[in-house]
Amino acid sequence: MKTWFITGISRGLGLALAKAALAAGDTVIGTVRSGSPDLPDSAGRLRVVTLDVADAAATEAAVQAAFDAAGRIDVIVNNAGYGLLGAVEQASDAEAARLFAVDVFAPFRIIRAALPHLRRQGSGHIVNITSIAGRAPNPGTALYSAAKAALEGFSAGLAQEVAPLGIRVTAVAPGAFRTDFLSAHSIRRSDAADDAYAPSVHSRLAALDGMAGRQLGDPDRAAQAIIAAVNADTPPLHLLLGSDALRRAREKLDAVIEEIDRWEELSLSTDFTETAAA
Repeated sequence: MKTWFITGISRGLGLALAKAALAAGDTVIGTVRSGSPDLPDSAGRLRVVTLDVADAAATEAAVQAAFDAAGRIDVIVNNAGYGLLGAVEQASDAEAARLFAVDVFAPFRIIRAALPHLRRQGSGHIVNITSIAGRAPNPGTALYSAAKAALEGFSAGLAQEVAPLGIRVTAVAPGAFRTDFLSAHSIRRSDAADDAYAPSVHSRLAALDGMAGRQLGDPDRAAQAIIAAVNADTPPLHLLLGSDALRRAREKLDAVIEEIDRWEELSLSTDFTETAAA
């Protein structure tokens, strides 16, 4: 049986994952900002920690306390986070800083605090919940996409550092799931954008508003998919969740390859021209 440390288990994907892990007989140490998640105690296999992941000192202390209490942790899931929507021009420094504090620097601190323990164990699996927005951005999500792209790049580099130590890393990029992610609990919006952004930002945000409650993704199925990936003999470094995420990722890759091919000659033109030896 595994022991999981999961941030943000009060709702959404974090709640679904905690529920699925407990149902499988595993132990869960989960964080919430306030209140108590709707989860069974499962014979003492659930421990809930109140934590604001933006609080650096408290976050590192919570990781240490989790290892002290459990002895070992097999899976660390950086799930806590939120979205920031709106035009870049209308976003404030404070909004951008808070977003990166929660979505990027909190996972970094949790992982940094956990690595000495995972190294001593000689095993462990780090799961970072990113977003398809980090791989294939849309209008109105530039800062959120930037934060999730940072977590994607961080995961890819980290995986190469820790693979020789027996530690695995997976970046999970979900599409739209039927959670309350589009509610005020998980989404913040910059000030209303200028009408100049009506064709791009406004139209995209209106589409998102219309999607609430009708998303294709089932969070319980997503939780089972993450557990399957963690249990795999060779888990993925990058995992897409949802048909919409798969479609957007493939469209983005096709566009990137087409652009690389179109500009290949210019790209190659910047190398030094070697002069043949006389």
